[in-house]
Amino acid sequence: MTLGLTALELARIQFAFTVSFHIVFPSITIGLASFLAVLEWRWLKTNNPVYQDLFKFWAKIFAVAFGMGVVSGVVMSYQFGTNWSEFSRVAGSVTGPLLTYEVLSAFFLEAGFLGIMLFGWGRVGPRAHFFATLMVAIGTCISMFWILSSNSWMQTPQGFSIENGIIVPQDWLAIVFNPSFPYRLAHMAAAAFLVSALLVAATAAWHLMKGRRDALVKTSFSMALWMILFLAPLQMFIGDMHGLNTLEHQPAKLAAIEGHWETNHDEGMPLYLFGIPDMEAEETKYAIGIPNLGSLIMTHTMDGKVTGLKEFAPEDRPNALTVFWSFRIMVGLGVLMILLALSALLLRKNGKIFENKWLHRFAFAMGPSGFIALLAGWFTTEVGRQPWVVYGVMRTKDGLSPVSAEQVGLSLIMFVVVYCVVFGIGIYYMLKLMHKGPEFVHSDPDYHGDIAVIQASKRLLSSVEEDLDAHKQPQQEQDK
Repeated sequence: MTLGLTALELARIQFAFTVSFHIVFPSITIGLASFLAVLEWRWLKTNNPVYQDLFKFWAKIFAVAFGMGVVSGVVMSYQFGTNWSEFSRVAGSVTGPLLTYEVLSAFFLEAGFLGIMLFGWGRVGPRAHFFATLMVAIGTCISMFWILSSNSWMQTPQGFSIENGIIVPQDWLAIVFNPSFPYRLAHMAAAAFLVSALLVAATAAWHLMKGRRDALVKTSFSMALWMILFLAPLQMFIGDMHGLNTLEHQPAKLAAIEGHWETNHDEGMPLYLFGIPDMEAEETKYAIGIPNLGSLIMTHTMDGKVTGLKEFAPEDRPNALTVFWSFRIMVGLGVLMILLALSALLLRKNGKIFENKWLHRFAFAMGPSGFIALLAGWFTTEVGRQPWVVYGVMRTKDGLSPVSAEQVGLSLIMFVVVYCVVFGIGIYYMLKLMHKGPEFVHSDPDYHGDIAVIQASKRLLSSVEEDLDAHKQPQQEQDK
């Protein structure tokens, strides 16, 4: 059951498994909530029913992702008590309030307006409905704010003291706005919006490949590609700023990311495009690099000094092999996102964006890239922090609960089975909705305005009653 793994290793695998499932769904809801707000704003401004039909379609996918995100998040939080009780005991006075603020300020806001956003069409005014959509979108961003603040504090802890082995908050502004928080928040926000933009683009590309050329598909494709064009280069810039912050506050992580073992004194650090970091041999084998480019990127000078992994004790080094490659997967996919956006821009100028099959295939293939890049980035962040759960303050092994490997192994197996079944069904349903695609409702050529739809939607059984009346009328004529 344990495969020779220790309780610590199994607990880390379990948390990695659950957080990898969980982070996918909030990234969808954060991006889609803002996309829905933009769609409804465009509908209110232009009165173009295409935007309303797109809102109705993507709201369904948002609702499924939101539900799965809530469930997976609740389950994940319990692990702080089951597997990581020592961490909660020592650091809970900081992380506990931050997560509580997230529930009070974000989750209640989302839950309070979600029902109006999903079921309020025709029951509240258009502006009131738009306000509800905005509140849901803002709520998802506030939730991201507090979660990233908590995680960033664990990466770059500030504003506390240690009394009797317990972390005691001293300055909440320093805790919340810790040194890495602004960069992580911006990086995660851009990642979430990219995840949703690529999902929307891939869905539209699928239907373009199948021959659809209606306004719903074209509008989705165009809006998503504009968003990618704006966000992908911006994400590269944010990542560069984040890298400079990591160099200052987590130099061991940065050295692992670069596969950099020896501190460079007399020449610039190369940028390795390929290599296999060997933790035992303390070298990066088969390295293929560009001289001085590493120093240029990390220090913005050709011969800037970057601390090597050998400067840190072996027990303080993260797993360089994992971090090295997860980072390159993330960056490589980011480059492909920029290439997709630039290709679309070129074809847009030529008026061929909706007809070029190569672009459609490229956009469809890039659909999962946002999720893969997101997970690769999180692996870089979390594995790169090791062996610390609170960087430089508390080691991960010291945060473990007094549990056996058998107990953690059994719960891990249960998690894998349940998650694959429950969330597998949810993901399948989302894919099925996307395969079906957006449908004409208000933007149908035979549609005669929003008033009729709003009036009909006020009575849930109105369409059923009309069908019954239609069947009753011939019978009444016969009776006469």
